[in-house]
Amino acid sequence: PHRSIKAKDANIYGALMNGYNLNGESWKCFTIFEEMKEKDIIPDEIEWNILLGACSKSGMLHHCQYIVNQIPLNIQNKIRTQNALIDMWVNIDFIN
Repeated sequence: PHRSIKAKDANIYGALMNGYNLNGESWKCFTIFEEMKEKDIIPDEIEWNILLGACSKSGMLHHCQYIVNQIPLNIQNKIRTQNALIDMWVNIDFIN
């Protein structure tokens, strides 16, 4: 039961972050991510991809690198996450 509560918490935070992304306030996703970390709520693939979307929209390279460095390898290896990473790096003009 404890694990499912954590999963629901992650989904709620993901929904909040997604809402901010859709309404032009992507920077707020970084604050939510820090709150999740403080509460030991572990993002799943969906939340990581939402964060990558926020990075893509923010254009803030240091935030992008900070987020990417924390994504677990098993999630980095998923095709959706790899696509989100490519989108993010292209949108922040990292790839020349």
